[in-house]
Amino acid sequence: MIVSIELDRETDGRWIAEAFELPGVMAYGATREEAISNTEKLAIEAIADQIAHGEKPASSTHS
Repeated sequence: MIVSIELDRETDGRWIAEAFELPGVMAYGATREEAISNTEKLAIEAIADQIAHGEKPASSTHS
């Protein structure tokens, strides 16, 4: 699964990253890299949870 991450910077200087393919998967970080890393970790957990519950990830191409 390919996950697109968008970054934005808050007015207080923190970075926020969001994984578009996984609703609700977003995380803050003090740096761009930290925000991306935190979001990637959450994305992996979200995908693993979907698989554990017998759900296909949103962009799964398998039948």
